[in-house]
Amino acid sequence: MRRLLDTLYAAAAAIAGISILGICLLVSAQIMLNIAARLLGPGHALTIPSYADFAGFMLAAATFLALGPTLRQGGHIRVTLLTRRLGGRLALGLELFVLAITAALTGFVLRYVVQLIGESWRYNDLSPGIIPIPLWIPQCLMALGLVILLIALIDTFLGDLRSGRPSLQNPDET
Repeated sequence: MRRLLDTLYAAAAAIAGISILGICLLVSAQIMLNIAARLLGPGHALTIPSYADFAGFMLAAATFLALGPTLRQGGHIRVTLLTRRLGGRLALGLELFVLAITAALTGFVLRYVVQLIGESWRYNDLSPGIIPIPLWIPQCLMALGLVILLIALIDTFLGDLRSGRPSLQNPDET
């Protein structure tokens, strides 16, 4: 099971990275077209249709898909001033409490994102750009990222319970 979860986190991180790379390539291509138009004149102006929409969708995918893997790597920003001063059991209790609250909030948000996807599907909501994209497609990537985050939160919670010590530490703190 551990290998399956680690593979899930690695795949989500890879897709998030590919999304960031896609943004870089798309925006760079549009910049090159803008430079070409400046050099060759306005008659040669070209625009990648809906490139800003696509970049925004890729940014949302990258952001949400990276949440779970970032949690597991200890990369989220935390205030450790309090947890460093607490003893082992108090620090563990605080981390378990925070993980449980965060999992509940993530589940709550996920429920409403799934409802949003349903409404977008039902009403055929489309992006307003030149190329109309059904909004349920990027919303599904957002929901997938939330599912992976929820799995990571539960995984970390159970791991902390099994080990009896807090596990969310920045690699620089160990």
